[in-house]
Amino acid sequence: MSLSLGQTAPDASGQLPDGTTFTVSGARGRALVLFFYPKDFTPGCTREVCGFRDAFAEFTGEARVVGVSRDDVATHQRFIAEHRLPYELVADPGGALATAYETKRLGGLIPMQRRITYVIDAAGVIRGIFHHELDVDAHVASVRRCLASLRPPAP
Repeated sequence: MSLSLGQTAPDASGQLPDGTTFTVSGARGRALVLFFYPKDFTPGCTREVCGFRDAFAEFTGEARVVGVSRDDVATHQRFIAEHRLPYELVADPGGALATAYETKRLGGLIPMQRRITYVIDAAGVIRGIFHHELDVDAHVASVRRCLASLRPPAP
C-alpha cells in the first residue's frame, strides 16, 4: 500500500540520541517535518541536513523537524555535533520507520533508504510527500511551501 496525501501517518518509532524513543504519534499536536535520508556524513545527506539546519528558525514556530536514517545513535551524535544540528535525528537501524514510510530501496536489499520528506499536520494527517532523490535542496523549499499552505488565511 502506497502512502498518499490525506492519509493518517503510520505510527512507528526509532531511537533519539539521548536514548529516548521517538514515535510519530507522540509528535501530534503540531506539524511534523519527517525527512528520511540515506546516510550520515555523505555529501548529499550532509547538504540536506544542513539545509534544514539553516531553515530551522523559520520552521520552529510551526513544526517539529526530525531527520531519520538507518545510522546508529552514536553516529547521529557525532553528526549532530559536527554540523551543530538544532533538531533531532532518529536512529532507525532496524528499519521500522523506513518500512512504515516506504523508504527502503529495492525492498530492503540495499541497506540505505530513499530521500523522502513527509509533512504531517497536527492531527497526524500527511499533507506533503516530497521525493527529490538528487535535488537535496528541493526538500527545504517544498516543506516551506507546504507549511505555508497549512497556515490559516490572514484575516
